[in-house]
Amino acid sequence: MLEQIEAYLLYLQAERAASPHTLKNYAIDLQQFRTFLRAGESSRLEPTVSAVERPVVGGDTERGDALRREITPVEIDSLAVRAFVADLHRRGIARSSIARKLATLRSFFRYLCREGVVSANPAKLVPTPKLPKRLPAHLSVDEVDRLLASPGEQDFSGARDLAILEFFYASGIRLSELTGLDVRDVDIREGLVLVKGKGGKERIVPVGSKAIVALRRYLDRRSDLIRGSKRGAPEPVALFLNRQGGRLSQRSIARIVLKYLNQSGVGPKITPHGLRHSYATHLLQAGADLRAIQELLGHSRLSTTQRYTHLNLDHLMAVYDKAHPRA
Repeated sequence: MLEQIEAYLLYLQAERAASPHTLKNYAIDLQQFRTFLRAGESSRLEPTVSAVERPVVGGDTERGDALRREITPVEIDSLAVRAFVADLHRRGIARSSIARKLATLRSFFRYLCREGVVSANPAKLVPTPKLPKRLPAHLSVDEVDRLLASPGEQDFSGARDLAILEFFYASGIRLSELTGLDVRDVDIREGLVLVKGKGGKERIVPVGSKAIVALRRYLDRRSDLIRGSKRGAPEPVALFLNRQGGRLSQRSIARIVLKYLNQSGVGPKITPHGLRHSYATHLLQAGADLRAIQELLGHSRLSTTQRYTHLNLDHLMAVYDKAHPRA
C-alpha cells in the first residue's frame, strides 16, 4: 500500500497542484490508516513523529508485529474502513477530523479505481459522521471599523499592517492566498487582484477604495525599505514584506491580526479566517447574490457558501423583531 500512497501524493502535487499543507494532511491520514491495518489492533493508530515528518519514504516506521506484511489495496474492504472509523470514535477523535480522514480515503481509493488498481471504492459505503452545524465566527460592522482604526501609519509596520487588514476585509481572500500575493497580482488602477486559490485555480477579486488607499501608502514605504536595503540584492516580488525584505509568513500575518484584535478591544473573537467570514456575512446582509459571493470566495461548491444564509436569517429575524408591530 505504501507504493500506492506515494503515487497518489505525487499525483496530488503534480496534477492537482495541492498545497504542502494539504499534502501533509493527506499523507498523515493515509499513514494512520496503513498503520492501523498493519498493526491489527486499535491501540496503534497514531503515526510516529518520523511518519508525520516523512510520510512517504521507502522504509517502514512501524515496529514489532506491524512489520509482518504489507497490506495491498485489493485486500481492503468497507469493513476495514468501518473498523478504522470506529476506532477513531473510540479514541475520542473529533468528528470533523474523522470526516476529513474518511474523505481522504474516499479520494485515495477513487484514484486507485481510475488507475485500475482496485475495482471498487470501499470507503464510499462508509457514512460520514454527522457534524454539528456551527456558524462561522465573524465581526460586526462596528467591530471591523474599530479593528481597521487600530494600526498607526507613521512607519513601515503600521502602514503595512493597515494595508493587510484592509485588504483582508476588502477582498475576503484566504490567509494562504494573501501570503502568496505578489506586487504584480494587484491592479491598483482598476482595484482588482489576481488570487491564486486552492488547486492552483485563479480568480479576479475586486478591492474597495479604502483598501487601495491603504495599499498605496504601504507601497510607498515598501519602496523606501527596498531602497535602503543591501545593494545588488534582487528586488522582492512579494506584496507584503517583513523588515528584512522577505515575504511575510502565514504565522506572522496571523500574529498581526491578533495584535490589532486585542489592541482595538475586539479581543481574540476570530482568527484571520474570521475576516473572510465577516466579508461574506456583510455582503450577504447587504443583499449580495449568493452565487456571486461563491465566486468571490473561490468556493467550488455553492453548499459551502450557503452556511452564510444561516447568519443572514439571524439578521432578518433581528430586523423583524425590531420593526414588526406584532413581533
